[in-house]
Amino acid sequence: MKRNVLPFGIIAIVGIFAAVIVFYIGVDQRNDIASGGNNDNGNANTEEVTNDPEAIFANQCASCHGDDLSGGAGPDLTAVGSSLSADDIKDVIDNGQGTMPGGLVQGEEAELLAEWISEKK
Repeated sequence: MKRNVLPFGIIAIVGIFAAVIVFYIGVDQRNDIASGGNNDNGNANTEEVTNDPEAIFANQCASCHGDDLSGGAGPDLTAVGSSLSADDIKDVIDNGQGTMPGGLVQGEEAELLAEWISEKK
């Protein structure tokens, strides 16, 4: 008995073309994701600097130091300004201390946050 292989060949060719098309679509999406989601004019999206130190603390620090600075996984910060200056606090924010990793908040936001925490006495 002789089988007709033409339908199987057509299905195989269509399947290969479909796989190639899906591959190229996926590669294009992967490149968009890797580029950081560029906006329409080709510039990468940048994070805006928050001028509210309480919002910075809530987003980056409260999970360890508590919403009210009373501590938790991290130490109590309610009176840290009485023992550390703003520069000392910024150094801890930049470089970390103990189990706290450094660099969670950077640049101008780190300075604002350090100044705000140093006022807690």
